[in-house]
Amino acid sequence: MVDMKLLNKVSDELKKHHMTIATAESCTGGLLAHILTNISGSSEYFDRGVITYSNVSKIELLDVPEKILTDFGAVSEQVARAMAEGIRKRARVDIGVSTTGIAGPTGGTKEKPVGLVYVGVATHDTVSVKRFLFSGDRLQNKERACDATLSLVLEAFSNR
Repeated sequence: MVDMKLLNKVSDELKKHHMTIATAESCTGGLLAHILTNISGSSEYFDRGVITYSNVSKIELLDVPEKILTDFGAVSEQVARAMAEGIRKRARVDIGVSTTGIAGPTGGTKEKPVGLVYVGVATHDTVSVKRFLFSGDRLQNKERACDATLSLVLEAFSNR
């Protein structure tokens, strides 16, 4: 279950600072956008969300360079960074966030196990990416990735 206190804090900060946000999601499949828009008044700050599950969609919708996908794979720090920057620029918002990972229960490898998630947060000034390794089932991994994203958005406010 998503941390509602955390979600409310993010909502309050976005409203207080008159900032906008957009999401670029792979492993969370739109759950992050769904969560962000479950708050009344979210239209003040939420611009859009895109689900870029395939590599082609990451290239076409977010301008993720094909070479980054080829060299590092879709589940990587580099792709999370490019996704967050891509959605921020495309949507012309203050904050772009991204999730890419392996929710499970299948799809993992020794190098990239189930539960591996990279979260990106891009602002006008900085881009930060954090690596997580969750150990739940598919839905738990997706929910934890959403909570991690919300936490990183709050960190972006405190680093201003």
